[in-house]
Amino acid sequence: MWIVCWLCLLFVTIAAGASQEPHFSSARIVFQTNYGDIEFGFFPTVAPQTVDHIFKLVRLGCYNTNHFFRVDKGFVAQVADVVGGRSAPMNEEQRKEAKKTVIGEFSDVKHVRGILSMGRYEDPNSASSSFSILLGDAPHLDGKYAIFGKVTQGDETLKKLEELPTRREGIFVMPTERITILSSYYYDTEMQHCEKERSILKQRLAASAVEIERQRMKCFA
Repeated sequence: MWIVCWLCLLFVTIAAGASQEPHFSSARIVFQTNYGDIEFGFFPTVAPQTVDHIFKLVRLGCYNTNHFFRVDKGFVAQVADVVGGRSAPMNEEQRKEAKKTVIGEFSDVKHVRGILSMGRYEDPNSASSSFSILLGDAPHLDGKYAIFGKVTQGDETLKKLEELPTRREGIFVMPTERITILSSYYYDTEMQHCEKERSILKQRLAASAVEIERQRMKCFA
């Protein structure tokens, strides 16, 4: 009986661990599109080199004026490679970083709605700047494409993209109008929390100073 209970507990523990989502870093990226904003976070413990690469591309502004070249409802919305997908020219630093590739950091994280998954060619180490946002569960992609993050806000924007008219070109389902990434920016959730705490502290200190002064004047009245 004890052995059976122990085995049941072990099974539940393993199942719970398997279903746990990787931890986000404190960094957040926001893509401002002509259909709304999409925010996502990173999984640095799952794909550290991929996260570093994508984050640097965002810091350099490489995704600004880029677009989603593919929107396959219930499957993926895919961001174009920045080298050929931007409408604005790239400077030397942007182009140098955009041409880099990262190794295939494949993991056991599942391809479910909201997951960010790198695009690549047949070479498993050919990922550069194109990536997909999963619009549904795609278990056939598991272990074959590098997952590096997940959407944290903006599912309503993704739903808008899924309703746009599309055309099929070979294996790709593509929107008939351009979905532009107008601009992008990043912020740190921990710093934002610190700023909030600092603001609250300042308010409390100011209130205390007012109360101390009020008490002092009362004593001399």
